[in-house]
Amino acid sequence: MSKKAAGEGVDVPTRDRISSTLAALPYARHLGIRLAQVDGTGAVVFHLPFDARLIGNVTLPAYHGGVVATFMQVAALTATYVLHDEDRPPKLVDFSIDYLSSAGPLDLFARCEMHRVGKRVAAVGIRCWQQDPDAPVALGRVHVFVAPSRSDSVMM
Repeated sequence: MSKKAAGEGVDVPTRDRISSTLAALPYARHLGIRLAQVDGTGAVVFHLPFDARLIGNVTLPAYHGGVVATFMQVAALTATYVLHDEDRPPKLVDFSIDYLSSAGPLDLFARCEMHRVGKRVAAVGIRCWQQDPDAPVALGRVHVFVAPSRSDSVMM
């Protein structure tokens, strides 16, 4: 992954919306997730800088699987919220992850691609890698509820 400025290639309002969304999510703040860029296809790329406290297996060493899964979920929810351009937060319906290899002590990246955004549900694909997007450490599929619901009035 080339070293680009955070949010390079994305307009300022979108970059600010992504940054403020990540800042509002306690787990995203705890892990240190941030925007890397929006690539040429419009897909949002997130960055999780390496931190030794996130290692789950010290003998390899490798990230804890829960950290990788949470990073991917936060990325999918944030990308959906930002690209759907609504003021209500999306809600996770289901999440499926395929761990393809150990994630060693390097930075992690995740690219989200909106496969379909309907009136009620969005289908999002997530690719998570370390050095090469063509060599992912995990792939994920998420369905996100984007329609208004009764719980929205409780959150406001």
